[in-house]
Amino acid sequence: MAQVLVLCYHALSVDWDADLSVTPEAFERHIAFLLRRGWRPATFSQAVVDRRPGRVVAVTFDDAFASVRDRAAPILDRLGVPATVFAPTAFMDGGADLEWPGVAHWQQSPFASELAAMDWADLRRLADAGWEIGSHTHTHPHLTTLDDDALRRELVASREFCAEALDRPCRSIAYPYGDVDERVAAAAAAAGYEAGAKLSADLHDEGPLRAPRIGIYHPDTWRRFRLKVAGPVRRLRRSSRFPAR
Repeated sequence: MAQVLVLCYHALSVDWDADLSVTPEAFERHIAFLLRRGWRPATFSQAVVDRRPGRVVAVTFDDAFASVRDRAAPILDRLGVPATVFAPTAFMDGGADLEWPGVAHWQQSPFASELAAMDWADLRRLADAGWEIGSHTHTHPHLTTLDDDALRRELVASREFCAEALDRPCRSIAYPYGDVDERVAAAAAAAGYEAGAKLSADLHDEGPLRAPRIGIYHPDTWRRFRLKVAGPVRRLRRSSRFPAR
């Protein structure tokens, strides 16, 4: 029987104290711990669509921060772990910093350089190394707030950009802010996605297009990380006793 654990990270930094950032040391400790516990790595689509048997962990990164290329990729290469990057395609042409509510305020701080994004060449190299590159929409909006036409454009354009730039199918999407409902999931299916990643307090599994992830953030101590990935805690968050968002 398959057990699937999907982790969501964003950026890696030695000194950036944003909630979205974790240190390289903490990140390596997290992944090495899971490997020692018998979790086998897979990409997001392999984990939630292909359903490989046994204990499978998918390491995912939202937003395509350049620090994933610079700090996460060398660690994962050393550990033999492929990962998945969900890219907001409007920012991947090179030279653009990531900018949307939640990160834009860092542009006027000493940590502005942390907002640097990867480009298509970076993502192509990761894909060639066995990583999965999925969509994080085109401009990173709250999808549930869009009308049907705007929603379709965000989903279709980003998938087409990924497929054309990387010369391979784009199977998956991570919904910005974890913002997904039945209408958004149905639109993602219509746009051709096989897998979709949500991010919420509950871990209710609503199928491959609303697959739950565990977010890992700067305030998460080693003890808190171990609690988040512990079987009893995950089962509680999946159960009917834990309220759906």
